[in-house]
Amino acid sequence: MRIFNVLATLAVATLAFSSCMTQQQVVAPPQVHTFNLALVGEPQPDKYANMDYGIRLNVQDARANQRIIQIYDASAISIPPAQTNPSITSFVPESMRRYMRTMGFNLDADVATDYLMQVDVKEFHVDYLSGTGWCGTVILNLKVYDHNRTLVYPSVEVSGRANVSGPSNSDQAANMAINRAYSNALADIDWDRIAFFLHRADSPKQEANKQVQGDGNTALEHLVVHWNVNSRPQGADVEWRVISKTPDVKNQNYKYLETTPYEGSETLDIKGLTFNNSGLVQIEIKVSKKGFYSQTRKYDVRSLIDDNDVSYMFKLVPEEE
Repeated sequence: MRIFNVLATLAVATLAFSSCMTQQQVVAPPQVHTFNLALVGEPQPDKYANMDYGIRLNVQDARANQRIIQIYDASAISIPPAQTNPSITSFVPESMRRYMRTMGFNLDADVATDYLMQVDVKEFHVDYLSGTGWCGTVILNLKVYDHNRTLVYPSVEVSGRANVSGPSNSDQAANMAINRAYSNALADIDWDRIAFFLHRADSPKQEANKQVQGDGNTALEHLVVHWNVNSRPQGADVEWRVISKTPDVKNQNYKYLETTPYEGSETLDIKGLTFNNSGLVQIEIKVSKKGFYSQTRKYDVRSLIDDNDVSYMFKLVPEEE
């Protein structure tokens, strides 16, 4: 009887040990896949060197799903855990700055005049699809503000995708897919358009919608208009004002220039003015002298942009006594 009890006890102990070992095997943590992020594409060097203004970069992680692997149809029950090295929040800002510096952008030049490029990371993952292999996806949202934090380049979505064939357990293929996708996303950005805002064009027509803000960053503000205002008799006061039919440009009171004969050069520092709305804006010249009737003459700003000249002889009429 004692022998039977000993054998029963041993059997129970063996089953308990076997069950414990089985439980330990089930709860063992799965292998975490690590994908090493790298900038695998190189842009054209110095393409945007010598821009008139610098730019600052701000990157935010706006991913709704932060899993690195989101689809994995090699398994019907689970998606293997994965991580990146370095993290996406540190890799994207650093690599984008390096990419932009290679192209010649002047980053963090002057806080007073720098433009701001806001980048939101919407998707950054690599998935496995049977028959296709590893598929990398990177989607970024970007917009650009001027130094007054006025939106000049509305929100635009850019994307990069890359497929690399390989087995479901190939970290190397997955790594290659996600890095190529990121490189393609950077190449999808319209860098020419961004550089346009950082460069002052030679002609106002080349930046038709760029508004004068009084900071000297538009071609209009650097357009020199020749003034030659005279009167008969001479010695009359010369004043000018802005008359506007567009809400972008405010009407202005008269500003005193000098007495006739007046000859000089002035720039079109009219806030809100663009080449496109210049047809709705006029400059009025007024000449006045004691004992004579005042006279005015209006000039369309569009014609001033084309001709670069304000010239007129005012023949003053004596006031009737």
